[in-house]
Amino acid sequence: RSWLKQSQIPYFILTAYLDMGYLKYLYFVIVLILLLYGATVLANLTVVLIVVVEKSLHEPMYVFLCNLCVNGVYGASGFYPKLLHDLLADSQLISYGGCLTQIFTVYSYVFCEYTNLAVMAYDRYVAICRPLQYHLIMTWRRVAQLLLLTWSWALLESGVGVLLTSRLPLCRLHVDKILCTNWAVVKLSCVDTSANNLYGFLLMVVHLLQALLIAVSYANIIQASRTSKTNRRKFFQTCLPHVTTLTVFTLSLMFDTLFSRYGDPYNLPALSNLMAAEFLVVPPLVNPLVYGMNLQRIHSQLLRNNVLCSIHVVLIVTCIYSASMYKYIS
Repeated sequence: RSWLKQSQIPYFILTAYLDMGYLKYLYFVIVLILLLYGATVLANLTVVLIVVVEKSLHEPMYVFLCNLCVNGVYGASGFYPKLLHDLLADSQLISYGGCLTQIFTVYSYVFCEYTNLAVMAYDRYVAICRPLQYHLIMTWRRVAQLLLLTWSWALLESGVGVLLTSRLPLCRLHVDKILCTNWAVVKLSCVDTSANNLYGFLLMVVHLLQALLIAVSYANIIQASRTSKTNRRKFFQTCLPHVTTLTVFTLSLMFDTLFSRYGDPYNLPALSNLMAAEFLVVPPLVNPLVYGMNLQRIHSQLLRNNVLCSIHVVLIVTCIYSASMYKYIS
């Protein structure tokens, strides 16, 4: 029997991976999703913690940013846990009540996100175009009213949509997406859905008006920025992150909406699933990164010792939160 010397062995074979077969791809996807979910929660909670800890950031703009980050965690939590459960389960089922709950969560996240972005555009308009009246207009009472309006309006829109969908008798059971959406469930109905279509059209008009409000606000901001170096600096420091966030979210939502209604999910299932998940994956992860990198006051606070120490608290909270979600889906 001959023995190989150590220098003659070019590599070792890890035989455990050979036994996994195609499961190794599933494990990779699960780990990737866990990393995305953990990174989303961590990034958003870090921004929230910085704003809460630093008294110098207790301003309306940063309060609305906190609301954006909280909503990002809320939306991601309505998607990731169920996705992980379905990947680990033998059969991908969801109860009727669970499906309606996911619809309510996802749509209230979408409506809250867009309304909050409109509020942030209004805040930047007042700050740049009417700076002398800013503190008279954007009082803490006004900020609280805008936050209440953002959430109550989003919850009301979602609640009415779910109520209209819940009254429909269904003839089929197969949802052609990796999550429950309102249109996917409405398509399963065997009766007239004109009321649902009309309500969807009204929602589209309402949010197009919000988009018009944002466009008018930024038209005035750009006009004011051309005549003042101070306003120009404010625009690049505080408005560009907002424009980036708005663009990412709008494009993600638009692609999913158009593909849901006019695409063919059966011939392009991978693209259908990608479009269904994009607006729940990309914006919640990108928003805190964009604001953290571009808003100088938040970026500088990340480098301070007290905030860096506080991030350890965020890590602990993220671990506890992820563990609770894992227990929930197990």
